[in-house]
Amino acid sequence: MIALPASIRVFERGWLSSNNVLLIDDACAALVDTGYATHAPQTVALVREALGTRPLDLIVNTHLHSDHCGGNALLQATWPCRTEIPAQEADAVRHWDETRLTYRATGQTCERFTFTGTLSPGMRLTLGALEWTVLGAPGHDPHSLMLYCASERVLISADALWENGFGVIFPELNGDSGFAEQQAVLDLIATLDVDVVIPGHGAPFTDVHSALERAWSRVAWLRADPARNAKNALKVLIVFKLLEVRVMPFDALVAMLDDAALMRAAASMLGAHNETPTLLRELVGELARADGPLAIDGDCIRARSA
Repeated sequence: MIALPASIRVFERGWLSSNNVLLIDDACAALVDTGYATHAPQTVALVREALGTRPLDLIVNTHLHSDHCGGNALLQATWPCRTEIPAQEADAVRHWDETRLTYRATGQTCERFTFTGTLSPGMRLTLGALEWTVLGAPGHDPHSLMLYCASERVLISADALWENGFGVIFPELNGDSGFAEQQAVLDLIATLDVDVVIPGHGAPFTDVHSALERAWSRVAWLRADPARNAKNALKVLIVFKLLEVRVMPFDALVAMLDDAALMRAAASMLGAHNETPTLLRELVGELARADGPLAIDGDCIRARSA
């Protein structure tokens, strides 16, 4: 059992939802990241059980991918909480530009929410009676942030570092730089005094050096052939959608790719062009192997697990 300060509670979630980190002190009950929209009622239930009659005061989003902020709207409707988001996303949220927020580009959903404040690298926050420094974490997402508590040597890393890897490097799919930024974030983490990492997905972990070694190796592997990142991205987005809807006709998956710009970009990097159905059948076939997350039932694809 990993020891965390008493004011920190981690809700480890499944594939569709990021982890949620609840930080409580006398002045504020704050939740870092809120999971996916379809899991929002579960997020509210988890928070309500932990807080009892006390309200949630603050939502903090490390970044605005749908699996990290999809519970914002329902939490805001349940409690009159403040919400702080990465500063560079403020205009897109204010005008609810789903293209800039990547929801259309990934074929995902997120209910509209509002915000009351913004976060930028270098800012300091008091959460759970602890002081946290906001750190920039571009790579997976250009506007992503991490939270670091030097006194307790705890890092909330979002999708910049997991125990085994990190999130898809989405900027590279659009021809923007992402690998170099991910490398720089890993190098930054290596300079910090960290005993425990609370990742965006998966259990908190303490062997930070080994996790960094695996992540550095993966960055080098992806940079050596960017098509590897594109293939991984397309597989991740397919599995994510199937875990959301559970069953999907193959033709609907093809249509979704046509509407989702990041999926189209990934397919283009893999040389699909006019052969998209062939590429998708190949990827779904790989995902439907004996130990894979998907299964094929005639003309439909279904998710094997929750």
